[in-house]
Parts: sequence; structure tokens; C-alpha cells
Amino acid sequence: MTGPSSVVIEVDGASRGNPGPAAYGAVLRDASTGAVIAEDGTAIGVASNNVAEYSGLIAGLTLAAELAPGAAVEARLDSKLVVEQMSGRWKIKHPDMRPLAAEAKRLAPPGTTYTWVPREQNKHADRLANEALDGKRSGVTAVSAALVDEPEPDSVIEEVEAPPRRSWGPPGTATTLLLVRHGVTPHTAAKRFSGGLKSANPGLSEEGRAQIRTTADWLAPIADGVDAVVASPVRRTLESAEIIAERLGKAVEIEPGFAEMEFGRWDGLTFAEVAERDQAGLDGWLGSLETAPPGGESFHEVEARVLAGLDRVVELHAGRTVVVVSHVTPIKTLVAKALNAPLESVFRMELSPASVSVVSFFPEVDGQARASLRLYNARPPGDDAFSPAASAW
Repeated sequence: MTGPSSVVIEVDGASRGNPGPAAYGAVLRDASTGAVIAEDGTAIGVASNNVAEYSGLIAGLTLAAELAPGAAVEARLDSKLVVEQMSGRWKIKHPDMRPLAAEAKRLAPPGTTYTWVPREQNKHADRLANEALDGKRSGVTAVSAALVDEPEPDSVIEEVEAPPRRSWGPPGTATTLLLVRHGVTPHTAAKRFSGGLKSANPGLSEEGRAQIRTTADWLAPIADGVDAVVASPVRRTLESAEIIAERLGKAVEIEPGFAEMEFGRWDGLTFAEVAERDQAGLDGWLGSLETAPPGGESFHEVEARVLAGLDRVVELHAGRTVVVVSHVTPIKTLVAKALNAPLESVFRMELSPASVSVVSFFPEVDGQARASLRLYNARPPGDDAFSPAASAW
């Protein structure tokens, strides 16, 4: 079955206190039939109404990108502010709104239109937001388009019993990790191996501090929804985490499982220098999950401690959002885990300094773990404070 050529997103946000406990609701419909393709009702912690509205728009646009790629999109909201700002008629003056609007614009396909609707015509999305606030639902529910043949009248919202679950939207409350790679150090700029606690342990350069400050400012609008900032105990990640935690108004927690791979005798050397001294060892290590640098760790060894750290963080912050400041190898390992991808996939990922990746881990269902990747290797729009080529450890 081919997907719809056009879709409608219905969006609402709710905040009990403004700011206060907040959630959003998003409904994706086939524009030609009115059939519900998917619903998302998710709590986002403490936030304002505007943040909740923008979060719902981002969620709806994400649903459209995943389930109706290539379709024309109309977004309907009862927030005049969001409609006018996204349509380009009003300026976005509040700094907390700019990164959210930028993310929505990134997700919106060309030609996306934004329509204001009265609140009484937005009851479906409003219901989802309030159900999320009441703890009655969390995450995405997919509804087969074949189950609804006729458009739903405005005055009647028909429930579809026992909608099928999709792997990207399991039941239960997700624990969401915002994975931040540390900013650059002198070793990063020189493309030198820079490992964990047994390494030379360089600190951030001024460029690295600037990168992390930019990332911290980008994350600031969601500060109320962040439960904790967790860091690897390595100097460059601790320094990065302290900058972020100060901006978000949080304390820094330490998780040793998220430290970088140990490179042993290669630490502080460039690839060329290692090749000169130990070409056979380098050849054996490249692309291998089992081989470790002399005195260092293999990828499988790193995976074991990273996933042990993940278990501890998820247990301590279950159902919450956590900023995790870590390194290239642990972040790639967590992304591979979320995608249920083989560990070899880490060799096919690039990760920029001070970038943000977002993964969510859900409670098990029938003994089966569920997770999703929400964002990968993202940087604030228009940020020129880093070099995409600086992707070494």
C-alpha cells in the first residue's frame, strides 16, 4: 500500500501552571480520508504552554517524516503564536523558542502550511495531551489507515480499540537520553588518540568551551524537563558537563561506564605516529571488535561497561529525560543499542564535537526491549563554532 500524498497534523500543548507540568498531543491524518495514521501523547516535564505547543509540532512533523515521507503537510494548531511564527509573519523574539522553531523548520518539508483552528476543533490533540499529563498514555500509537474509511466528524472522536503497536512507539514511559559529545581539546584538533581515565586527559580548549556553551544555550529551553546531567568522569567531559549543568540549573552526576575507550600505549599519538610504531597492531585493531590497542580496551569491552552504565542510569532516572555528556565510542554504542544494530555499526557513524543525539529507552514488553533514535549528530542551526571535520577522539 502506498502512503498518502498529503497529510494533516493536529497539534496541541498543555501546561498546568504555565510553566508547570506539561505535555503535548499530536495526531497524523490522511488528508484525503481523515483516517488517523498515528497519535502521540507525551509528557515533557515542567514547561510553558509555548514550549509544549512547539514540542507537539515537532512530534507531529516527526510522525509525518517517518510514516508519510514525501507527503504534503498541513499543520493545524490552536496556538496563534506558533502558527504566525512558523508562517514567517511574526518574529521569534523569545530566545527559548528559537531552537524549537528551528528544529520544526528543519523537519517540515518544503511547502508545509500552518493553519490556526479554534480550540473546539482541536479536541483530539487536546485529549492526547491531557491523557499524557494524567499518566494515562505516553508515546506513539499507530492506527491502521484501513480501520477508518470515512473522515471523523468534528463533533465525534471515534476510538479504535486495541490499535496495533509499532516498534518505534511501544507502551510505557520512555527514559530519554540527550547524548552530548564533549567539546574539542588540543588532542581533538590534532586528531590524536585520547582515551579515558588512563589517558593524558586533556581539558577543553577555548574553542571547545565555546562549542559547549552554544550547545548549552540550545538545550536551555528544555531545562525544566531535564531530570539530571550525567557525565563520564574524564576531564573533558566533566568540564563540558559543568558548563551545560550550570546553564540548565542542574548538578552533575558521574557515571564511569560512559568513559571513553582506553587506547593504552597509543594514547596521545596520531594515526600516522601509531602506524610508524605499530603498523601490525593498528591493522589488527582497525575494524575489529575484539582486538584492543596494547594496554587498552576492545570495542566489546567498552560495550559491556557502557551498557552497564546505561542500566544504572535508566534505573535511577526511569521515565525521565537525562543529559549524558560522553565521548565518541560510548555515544555510538548507545545509538547502536537503541537501533538494535550490530556493534559493527559504530564504524559507519560520524560524531561531531559538542553534537547532540537523542535516544529513548522504553520498558520491556513481553520480555522484549524497545528503544528509538530521535536525533543524531545535531548542532544548533547556524552554529559556526566547530569544524565538522574534527571527529577524532
